[in-house]
Amino acid sequence: MKKFLICFLFLSASLFAAAQEMDLLDINKDDLDSLFDGTESAQQAEQSQEQIPDGQQTSILKDIRKRGIEFIASYSFKGAINPGWDMYPWEFDGSEQFSWALGINMEGSMTVNAQISETFRVFSVLSFNIPSAAVLSLGDFFFDYNILETVFLRAGKFEQGWGISPNYNFTNLLIRVPAEAEGRNQRSGPSYMMKFDIPIGVGGLQLLMMTRVDVAGGVVPWREDFGYGGKFNLAFSWADFNLGFYWQEGMASRGFLSAKTSLWKADFYNEWLFAVNTHTDNSFEFAFNFGFIKSFFNGRFDVNFEYFYNNEGINYYYREETDFREKGESRFPRGSNFALNLLCRFNVKMSPRLFTGLRYSITENSVSLIPGIKLTVLPNLEVYFAVPMALGSKDGLYYKESVNVREQLRPLSFLLYITFSGNVRASHYY
Repeated sequence: MKKFLICFLFLSASLFAAAQEMDLLDINKDDLDSLFDGTESAQQAEQSQEQIPDGQQTSILKDIRKRGIEFIASYSFKGAINPGWDMYPWEFDGSEQFSWALGINMEGSMTVNAQISETFRVFSVLSFNIPSAAVLSLGDFFFDYNILETVFLRAGKFEQGWGISPNYNFTNLLIRVPAEAEGRNQRSGPSYMMKFDIPIGVGGLQLLMMTRVDVAGGVVPWREDFGYGGKFNLAFSWADFNLGFYWQEGMASRGFLSAKTSLWKADFYNEWLFAVNTHTDNSFEFAFNFGFIKSFFNGRFDVNFEYFYNNEGINYYYREETDFREKGESRFPRGSNFALNLLCRFNVKMSPRLFTGLRYSITENSVSLIPGIKLTVLPNLEVYFAVPMALGSKDGLYYKESVNVREQLRPLSFLLYITFSGNVRASHYY
Protein backbone atom coordinates (compact mmCIF):
# COMPACT_ATOMS: atom_id res chain seq x y z
CA MET A 1 0.00 0.00 0.00
CA LYS A 2 3.03 2.25 0.14
CA LYS A 3 2.25 3.88 -3.19
CA PHE A 4 -1.30 4.76 -2.38
CA LEU A 5 -1.22 5.90 1.26
CA ILE A 6 -3.16 9.17 1.18
CA CYS A 7 -1.99 11.81 3.64
CA PHE A 8 -4.90 14.21 3.86
CA LEU A 9 -4.25 17.96 4.00
CA PHE A 10 -6.54 18.72 6.86
CA LEU A 11 -10.02 17.93 8.16
CA SER A 12 -12.41 20.69 7.14
CA ALA A 13 -15.29 20.68 9.59
CA SER A 14 -17.47 23.30 11.22
CA LEU A 15 -15.01 25.44 13.23
CA PHE A 16 -17.16 27.74 15.34
CA ALA A 17 -15.72 29.52 18.39
CA ALA A 18 -17.64 29.48 21.68
CA ALA A 19 -16.70 30.35 25.23
CA GLN A 20 -16.64 27.94 28.16
CA GLU A 21 -16.60 28.68 31.86
CA MET A 22 -13.62 26.51 32.85
CA ASP A 23 -12.16 25.27 29.58
CA LEU A 24 -9.94 26.80 26.93
CA LEU A 25 -12.49 27.08 24.14
CA ASP A 26 -15.32 24.97 22.83
CA ILE A 27 -14.98 24.77 19.05
CA ASN A 28 -16.86 22.29 16.88
CA LYS A 29 -13.71 21.28 15.05
CA ASP A 30 -10.93 18.76 15.31
CA ASP A 31 -7.66 19.90 16.88
CA LEU A 32 -6.17 22.68 14.72
CA ASP A 33 -2.86 20.81 14.65
CA SER A 34 -4.56 18.08 12.61
CA LEU A 35 -5.02 20.63 9.83
CA PHE A 36 -1.30 20.77 9.20
CA ASP A 37 0.67 17.87 10.68
CA GLY A 38 1.64 15.00 8.39
CA THR A 39 0.36 16.67 5.27
CA GLU A 40 2.75 15.39 2.64
CA SER A 41 1.04 14.50 -0.62
CA ALA A 42 0.72 10.97 -1.96
CA GLN A 43 3.41 11.75 -4.51
CA GLN A 44 5.79 12.91 -1.79
CA ALA A 45 4.97 9.83 0.33
CA GLU A 46 5.72 7.58 -2.62
CA GLN A 47 9.07 9.26 -3.20
CA SER A 48 9.93 8.96 0.50
CA GLN A 49 9.18 5.23 0.48
CA GLU A 50 11.19 4.65 -2.69
CA GLN A 51 14.24 6.19 -1.03
CA ILE A 52 14.32 3.43 1.64
CA PRO A 53 16.24 0.36 0.39
CA ASP A 54 14.80 -3.10 1.11
CA GLY A 55 17.66 -3.91 3.46
CA GLN A 56 17.00 -0.79 5.48
CA GLN A 57 13.28 -1.63 5.69
CA THR A 58 14.20 -5.03 7.14
CA SER A 59 16.41 -3.28 9.69
CA ILE A 60 13.50 -1.02 10.66
CA LEU A 61 11.28 -4.06 11.29
CA LYS A 62 13.96 -5.53 13.53
CA ASP A 63 14.13 -2.28 15.50
CA ILE A 64 10.36 -2.31 16.02
CA ARG A 65 10.54 -5.84 17.43
CA LYS A 66 13.40 -5.11 19.81
CA ARG A 67 12.46 -5.77 23.41
CA GLY A 68 12.61 -2.75 25.66
CA ILE A 69 10.70 0.15 27.13
CA GLU A 70 10.27 3.77 26.03
CA PHE A 71 9.06 6.74 28.09
CA ILE A 72 7.74 9.91 26.45
CA ALA A 73 7.04 12.98 28.58
CA SER A 74 5.18 15.70 26.70
CA TYR A 75 4.03 19.16 27.69
CA SER A 76 1.93 21.95 26.20
CA PHE A 77 0.97 25.48 27.21
CA LYS A 78 -1.89 26.97 25.22
CA GLY A 79 -3.69 30.28 25.20
CA ALA A 80 -6.44 31.74 23.07
CA ILE A 81 -8.67 34.77 22.73
CA ASN A 82 -11.94 34.37 20.90
CA PRO A 83 -14.36 37.30 20.36
CA GLY A 84 -17.46 36.93 18.24
CA TRP A 85 -21.11 37.82 17.56
CA ASP A 86 -24.25 35.80 18.13
CA MET A 87 -25.62 37.11 14.80
CA TYR A 88 -24.07 38.12 11.50
CA PRO A 89 -22.70 41.67 11.77
CA TRP A 90 -24.63 42.67 8.63
CA GLU A 91 -27.90 41.72 10.34
CA PHE A 92 -27.61 44.05 13.32
CA ASP A 93 -31.06 44.95 14.63
CA GLY A 94 -30.19 45.98 18.17
CA SER A 95 -30.70 42.55 19.76
CA GLU A 96 -27.33 41.02 18.87
CA GLN A 97 -24.67 40.32 21.48
CA PHE A 98 -20.89 40.45 21.33
CA SER A 99 -18.93 38.14 23.64
CA TRP A 100 -15.36 36.97 24.00
CA ALA A 101 -13.37 34.33 25.85
CA LEU A 102 -9.80 34.21 27.11
CA GLY A 103 -8.53 30.70 27.76
CA ILE A 104 -5.36 29.19 29.18
CA ASN A 105 -4.63 25.49 29.21
CA MET A 106 -1.64 23.51 30.54
CA GLU A 107 -1.21 19.81 29.97
CA GLY A 108 1.42 17.19 30.66
CA SER A 109 1.38 13.51 29.73
CA MET A 110 3.47 10.41 30.22
CA THR A 111 3.51 7.65 27.62
CA VAL A 112 4.87 4.16 28.29
CA ASN A 113 5.57 1.89 25.33
CA ALA A 114 6.85 -1.48 26.55
CA GLN A 115 7.85 -4.21 24.08
CA ILE A 116 7.87 -7.17 26.48
CA SER A 117 8.81 -9.67 23.78
CA GLU A 118 8.63 -10.02 20.02
CA THR A 119 5.00 -11.06 20.41
CA PHE A 120 3.73 -8.90 23.28
CA ARG A 121 3.58 -5.09 23.66
CA VAL A 122 1.88 -2.76 26.17
CA PHE A 123 1.07 0.91 25.54
CA SER A 124 -0.49 3.48 27.90
CA VAL A 125 -0.88 7.25 28.19
CA LEU A 126 -1.60 9.23 31.37
CA SER A 127 -2.23 12.98 31.24
CA PHE A 128 -2.79 15.87 33.63
CA ASN A 129 -4.70 18.97 32.54
CA ILE A 130 -5.26 22.37 34.18
CA PRO A 131 -7.85 23.83 34.55
CA SER A 132 -10.28 21.40 32.91
CA ALA A 133 -9.36 18.43 35.14
CA ALA A 134 -7.03 18.49 38.11
CA VAL A 135 -6.74 14.70 38.12
CA LEU A 136 -4.90 12.11 36.09
CA SER A 137 -6.85 10.92 33.05
CA LEU A 138 -6.31 7.74 31.08
CA GLY A 139 -5.65 8.10 27.37
CA ASP A 140 -4.95 5.14 25.08
CA PHE A 141 -4.32 1.94 27.01
CA PHE A 142 -3.95 -1.35 25.13
CA PHE A 143 -1.81 -4.39 24.50
CA ASP A 144 -0.70 -6.00 21.22
CA TYR A 145 -0.18 -9.72 20.81
CA ASN A 146 1.31 -11.45 17.79
CA ILE A 147 -0.13 -14.95 17.26
CA LEU A 148 2.32 -16.98 15.16
CA GLU A 149 2.95 -14.07 12.75
CA THR A 150 -0.54 -14.80 11.39
CA VAL A 151 -3.05 -13.02 13.61
CA PHE A 152 -2.36 -9.69 15.33
CA LEU A 153 -4.51 -8.92 18.37
CA ARG A 154 -5.01 -5.51 19.99
CA ALA A 155 -7.30 -5.01 23.00
CA GLY A 156 -7.94 -2.08 25.32
CA LYS A 157 -9.00 1.57 25.15
CA PHE A 158 -8.20 3.14 21.78
CA GLU A 159 -9.86 4.51 18.64
CA GLN A 160 -9.79 2.67 15.32
CA GLY A 161 -10.58 4.65 12.18
CA TRP A 162 -12.13 3.48 8.94
CA GLY A 163 -12.89 5.44 5.79
CA ILE A 164 -11.07 7.86 3.51
CA SER A 165 -12.87 11.21 3.41
CA PRO A 166 -11.11 14.08 5.24
CA ASN A 167 -14.38 16.05 5.27
CA TYR A 168 -17.34 13.72 5.79
CA ASN A 169 -16.18 10.63 7.66
CA PHE A 170 -19.43 8.77 7.00
CA THR A 171 -17.83 5.39 6.21
CA ASN A 172 -16.07 5.31 9.58
CA LEU A 173 -18.80 3.06 10.96
CA LEU A 174 -16.98 2.71 14.28
CA ILE A 175 -17.90 6.26 15.35
CA ARG A 176 -21.64 5.86 14.70
CA VAL A 177 -23.88 6.06 17.78
CA PRO A 178 -27.62 5.60 18.32
CA ALA A 179 -29.85 8.65 17.87
CA GLU A 180 -30.66 8.41 21.56
CA ALA A 181 -29.16 6.46 24.42
CA GLU A 182 -31.06 3.18 24.09
CA GLY A 183 -30.77 0.21 26.40
CA ARG A 184 -29.30 0.29 29.88
CA ASN A 185 -26.18 2.40 29.30
CA GLN A 186 -25.09 5.51 27.45
CA ARG A 187 -23.30 4.44 24.25
CA SER A 188 -21.51 7.65 23.33
CA GLY A 189 -17.96 7.74 24.68
CA PRO A 190 -14.39 6.53 24.00
CA SER A 191 -14.18 3.05 22.53
CA TYR A 192 -13.03 -0.10 24.31
CA MET A 193 -12.16 -2.62 21.66
CA MET A 194 -10.74 -6.00 20.78
CA LYS A 195 -9.63 -6.37 17.18
CA PHE A 196 -7.89 -9.02 15.09
CA ASP A 197 -5.84 -8.17 11.99
CA ILE A 198 -5.09 -11.04 9.60
CA PRO A 199 -2.83 -10.34 6.58
CA ILE A 200 -4.09 -12.10 3.44
CA GLY A 201 -2.17 -11.85 0.17
CA VAL A 202 -2.02 -8.23 -1.00
CA GLY A 203 -4.52 -7.15 1.64
CA GLY A 204 -5.94 -8.25 4.94
CA LEU A 205 -8.96 -8.92 7.11
CA GLN A 206 -9.87 -7.02 10.28
CA LEU A 207 -12.49 -8.27 12.77
CA LEU A 208 -13.48 -6.42 15.93
CA MET A 209 -15.83 -6.09 18.88
CA MET A 210 -16.25 -2.77 20.67
CA THR A 211 -18.33 -0.76 23.14
CA ARG A 212 -18.60 2.95 23.94
CA VAL A 213 -19.89 2.71 27.51
CA ASP A 214 -17.65 4.07 30.29
CA VAL A 215 -15.84 0.88 31.23
CA ALA A 216 -13.00 2.81 32.94
CA GLY A 217 -15.63 4.57 35.04
CA GLY A 218 -16.88 1.28 36.40
CA VAL A 219 -19.88 0.79 34.10
CA VAL A 220 -20.42 -2.86 33.19
CA PRO A 221 -21.53 -3.17 29.54
CA TRP A 222 -24.47 -5.38 28.67
CA ARG A 223 -24.89 -7.49 25.55
CA GLU A 224 -26.68 -4.74 23.63
CA ASP A 225 -23.84 -2.30 24.40
CA PHE A 226 -21.42 -4.18 22.11
CA GLY A 227 -21.02 -3.71 18.38
CA TYR A 228 -19.39 -6.06 15.87
CA GLY A 229 -17.64 -5.25 12.62
CA GLY A 230 -15.24 -6.38 9.96
CA LYS A 231 -13.26 -4.90 7.08
CA PHE A 232 -11.48 -6.52 4.15
CA ASN A 233 -8.72 -4.70 2.27
CA LEU A 234 -7.19 -5.31 -1.16
CA ALA A 235 -4.16 -3.18 -2.07
CA PHE A 236 -3.32 -3.64 -5.73
CA SER A 237 -0.60 -1.73 -7.54
CA TRP A 238 -3.23 0.35 -9.34
CA ALA A 239 -5.87 0.88 -6.62
CA ASP A 240 -6.76 0.22 -3.00
CA PHE A 241 -10.17 -1.22 -2.03
CA ASN A 242 -11.95 -1.66 1.31
CA LEU A 243 -15.19 -3.48 2.09
CA GLY A 244 -16.63 -3.36 5.61
CA PHE A 245 -19.70 -3.76 7.82
CA TYR A 246 -20.80 -2.91 11.37
CA TRP A 247 -23.78 -4.05 13.47
CA GLN A 248 -25.01 -2.99 16.89
CA GLU A 249 -28.39 -3.36 18.51
CA GLY A 250 -30.50 -0.21 18.28
CA MET A 251 -28.66 1.06 15.17
CA ALA A 252 -28.98 0.54 11.44
CA SER A 253 -26.93 -2.30 9.98
CA ARG A 254 -24.33 -0.59 7.78
CA GLY A 255 -21.81 -1.63 5.16
CA PHE A 256 -19.41 0.35 2.99
CA LEU A 257 -17.21 0.05 -0.08
CA SER A 258 -14.32 2.44 -0.80
CA ALA A 259 -11.67 2.83 -3.48
CA LYS A 260 -8.67 5.12 -3.90
CA THR A 261 -6.01 5.46 -6.56
CA SER A 262 -3.44 7.87 -7.99
CA LEU A 263 -3.80 9.36 -11.47
CA TRP A 264 -2.07 12.36 -13.04
CA LYS A 265 -0.13 12.91 -9.78
CA ALA A 266 -3.37 13.33 -7.82
CA ASP A 267 -5.20 11.13 -5.32
CA PHE A 268 -8.79 10.17 -6.15
CA TYR A 269 -11.24 8.45 -3.81
CA ASN A 270 -14.82 7.16 -3.90
CA GLU A 271 -16.91 5.71 -1.06
CA TRP A 272 -20.37 4.14 -0.80
CA LEU A 273 -22.41 3.41 2.32
CA PHE A 274 -25.51 1.20 2.59
CA ALA A 275 -27.76 1.09 5.64
CA VAL A 276 -30.77 -1.09 6.54
CA ASN A 277 -32.82 -0.01 9.55
CA THR A 278 -33.34 -3.51 10.89
CA HIS A 279 -34.17 -2.08 14.34
CA THR A 280 -37.20 -0.13 13.00
CA ASP A 281 -38.90 -0.49 9.60
CA ASN A 282 -36.21 -2.27 7.47
CA SER A 283 -35.94 0.80 5.22
CA PHE A 284 -32.92 1.06 2.91
CA GLU A 285 -30.71 4.17 2.84
CA PHE A 286 -27.40 5.07 1.23
CA ALA A 287 -24.68 7.70 0.93
CA PHE A 288 -21.72 8.22 -1.38
CA ASN A 289 -18.90 10.63 -2.17
CA PHE A 290 -16.12 11.26 -4.66
CA GLY A 291 -13.15 13.57 -4.29
CA PHE A 292 -9.54 14.27 -5.08
CA ILE A 293 -6.38 15.76 -3.54
CA LYS A 294 -3.87 17.48 -5.79
CA SER A 295 -0.57 19.29 -5.09
CA PHE A 296 0.78 22.08 -7.27
CA PHE A 297 4.07 23.99 -7.45
CA ASN A 298 6.18 21.23 -5.84
CA GLY A 299 3.83 20.76 -2.92
CA ARG A 300 3.43 24.45 -2.05
CA PHE A 301 -0.27 24.60 -2.94
CA ASP A 302 -2.72 21.80 -2.13
CA VAL A 303 -6.35 21.43 -3.21
CA ASN A 304 -8.94 19.00 -1.87
CA PHE A 305 -12.43 18.86 -3.40
CA GLU A 306 -15.20 16.47 -2.43
CA TYR A 307 -18.88 15.94 -3.26
CA PHE A 308 -20.98 14.08 -0.67
CA TYR A 309 -24.59 12.89 -0.98
CA ASN A 310 -26.33 11.63 2.16
CA ASN A 311 -29.64 9.79 1.79
CA GLU A 312 -29.69 8.67 5.43
CA GLY A 313 -32.08 10.34 7.84
CA ILE A 314 -30.97 11.99 11.06
CA ASN A 315 -27.87 10.06 12.11
CA TYR A 316 -25.15 10.82 14.63
CA TYR A 317 -21.48 10.11 15.23
CA TYR A 318 -19.19 10.35 18.25
CA ARG A 319 -16.56 13.08 18.22
CA GLU A 320 -13.50 12.77 20.42
CA GLU A 321 -12.38 15.36 22.93
CA THR A 322 -9.72 17.78 21.66
CA ASP A 323 -7.96 20.89 22.93
CA PHE A 324 -10.94 22.94 21.79
CA ARG A 325 -14.06 20.97 22.59
CA GLU A 326 -15.53 18.36 24.85
CA LYS A 327 -16.44 14.89 23.63
CA GLY A 328 -19.98 14.62 22.33
CA GLU A 329 -22.18 13.86 19.35
CA SER A 330 -22.62 15.55 15.96
CA ARG A 331 -24.78 14.71 12.96
CA PHE A 332 -23.98 14.40 9.27
CA PRO A 333 -25.46 16.98 6.84
CA ARG A 334 -28.27 15.67 4.67
CA GLY A 335 -28.67 15.63 0.89
CA SER A 336 -26.08 17.17 -1.45
CA ASN A 337 -22.90 18.69 -0.01
CA PHE A 338 -19.46 19.67 -1.19
CA ALA A 339 -16.20 20.63 0.51
CA LEU A 340 -13.22 22.62 -0.75
CA ASN A 341 -9.93 22.89 1.15
CA LEU A 342 -6.97 25.04 0.10
CA LEU A 343 -3.54 25.14 1.71
CA CYS A 344 -0.67 27.37 0.61
CA ARG A 345 2.86 27.02 2.06
CA PHE A 346 5.58 29.69 1.91
CA ASN A 347 9.30 28.90 2.36
CA VAL A 348 10.11 32.11 4.20
CA LYS A 349 10.66 33.11 7.82
CA MET A 350 8.09 31.63 10.25
CA SER A 351 6.89 29.25 7.49
CA PRO A 352 3.43 30.83 7.04
CA ARG A 353 0.62 28.57 5.88
CA LEU A 354 -2.57 30.09 4.53
CA PHE A 355 -5.59 27.82 4.65
CA THR A 356 -9.26 27.96 3.75
CA GLY A 357 -11.84 25.33 4.59
CA LEU A 358 -15.28 25.50 2.98
CA ARG A 359 -18.26 23.22 3.52
CA TYR A 360 -21.56 23.81 1.78
CA SER A 361 -24.71 21.81 2.44
CA ILE A 362 -26.85 22.51 -0.62
CA THR A 363 -29.89 20.73 0.78
CA GLU A 364 -29.76 22.55 4.12
CA ASN A 365 -28.57 25.88 2.61
CA SER A 366 -25.82 25.98 5.23
CA VAL A 367 -22.17 27.00 4.86
CA SER A 368 -19.05 26.70 7.01
CA LEU A 369 -16.19 28.97 5.91
CA ILE A 370 -12.84 29.01 7.75
CA PRO A 371 -10.03 31.20 6.40
CA GLY A 372 -6.87 31.38 8.49
CA ILE A 373 -3.11 31.36 8.83
CA LYS A 374 -0.53 29.42 10.84
CA LEU A 375 2.92 30.79 11.79
CA THR A 376 5.81 28.83 13.29
CA VAL A 377 7.40 31.61 15.32
CA LEU A 378 9.95 29.34 17.07
CA PRO A 379 10.63 25.59 16.82
CA ASN A 380 8.22 24.92 19.71
CA LEU A 381 5.96 27.96 19.36
CA GLU A 382 3.08 28.19 16.86
CA VAL A 383 0.43 30.85 16.29
CA TYR A 384 -2.91 30.37 14.55
CA PHE A 385 -5.41 32.97 13.46
CA ALA A 386 -8.75 31.97 11.94
CA VAL A 387 -12.13 33.54 11.23
CA PRO A 388 -14.76 30.77 11.41
CA MET A 389 -18.12 31.72 9.90
CA ALA A 390 -21.52 30.04 9.61
CA LEU A 391 -23.46 31.33 6.63
CA GLY A 392 -26.80 30.58 5.04
CA SER A 393 -30.01 29.43 6.68
CA LYS A 394 -30.42 29.81 10.42
CA ASP A 395 -32.10 26.40 10.39
CA GLY A 396 -29.08 24.79 8.71
CA LEU A 397 -26.61 22.42 10.39
CA TYR A 398 -23.60 24.73 10.52
CA TYR A 399 -25.51 27.69 11.95
CA LYS A 400 -27.09 25.52 14.64
CA GLU A 401 -23.74 23.93 15.54
CA SER A 402 -22.30 27.37 16.30
CA VAL A 403 -24.18 27.23 19.62
CA ASN A 404 -21.86 26.94 22.61
CA VAL A 405 -22.35 25.23 25.96
CA ARG A 406 -24.21 28.30 27.27
CA GLU A 407 -26.58 28.13 24.28
CA GLN A 408 -25.14 31.27 22.68
CA LEU A 409 -24.94 31.54 18.91
CA ARG A 410 -21.50 32.38 17.52
CA PRO A 411 -21.88 32.38 13.70
CA LEU A 412 -18.92 34.78 13.35
CA SER A 413 -15.77 34.58 15.48
CA PHE A 414 -12.13 35.65 15.46
CA LEU A 415 -9.75 33.10 16.91
CA LEU A 416 -6.16 33.80 17.97
CA TYR A 417 -4.49 30.68 19.32
CA ILE A 418 -0.92 30.25 20.60
CA THR A 419 0.63 26.92 21.55
CA PHE A 420 3.99 26.05 23.09
CA SER A 421 4.72 22.33 23.22
CA GLY A 422 7.41 19.66 23.12
CA ASN A 423 8.43 16.25 24.44
CA VAL A 424 11.32 14.32 25.93
CA ARG A 425 12.06 10.66 25.19
CA ALA A 426 14.04 8.05 27.07
CA SER A 427 14.35 4.39 26.12
CA HIS A 428 16.15 1.21 27.08
CA TYR A 429 16.35 -1.93 24.93
CA TYR A 430 17.73 -5.36 25.81
